[in-house]
Amino acid sequence: MSVNATLDREREPAPRRRASLDFVHEVQQFLYREARLLDEQRYDDWFELMTEDFTYWVPVPQSRYRRDKKPTYEPGRMAHFDDTLTELKLRASRWKEKTAWSEDPPTRNVHYVTNIEIAPAEGAQDWLVRSVAISLRTRNEDEENWLGGRREDLIRETPDGLKLVRRWVFLTQTVLLSKNFNTFI
Repeated sequence: MSVNATLDREREPAPRRRASLDFVHEVQQFLYREARLLDEQRYDDWFELMTEDFTYWVPVPQSRYRRDKKPTYEPGRMAHFDDTLTELKLRASRWKEKTAWSEDPPTRNVHYVTNIEIAPAEGAQDWLVRSVAISLRTRNEDEENWLGGRREDLIRETPDGLKLVRRWVFLTQTVLLSKNFNTFI
C-alpha cells in the first residue's frame, strides 16, 4: 500500500468498527512499553512485540516546492531503513559487538510517543495506529540529537497480545546531523 493510498483513506466515510476506550488504553500502553524497551536497549524484548513478517520503513523526506506535486515520501526511493524483522535483528546484534565503536559508550535514548490515533484496518484483527514520536539521543558528555516524525503502525490483535506488523516513520528532518543513526523510532 502506498503512502498516498493511506492518506486517501482519510477522505473515506467513517468506518463502522471503532476502538473501545479499553482498547485505546491497551494500544497506548503497548506503545509506551515499546518506547521503554527501546530506551533500555532491550531489543530482543522489542522484537517479541512484532510479527515474523514485520517491516520497518523510514524514508528520507524530499523537500519540494508546493507547485511540485510529487510526494515528500516516496516508496522505492532512498530510505534510512527499509528492513524486515530479520534485518532489524542483524542491525541490533551489531551494536552488542565489542567492535561497535559507535556504541561505546552506549547511546542514551528517551522516546516520546504522543498524538495516538486508532482506526480499523483491512484485516478484522488489524488496526492502523498513527502517532507522533520523538527520540532524544545523547552520547558522551555533549552529543545530543533529536529525531522527530509521524509514525503509522499496523498493529494486530493476536492470542499472544498486540503485535506490530508494520511501521512507517516519516521524519521531519531531511538531513540528519548526528554522527550515526543507531536508534529506532
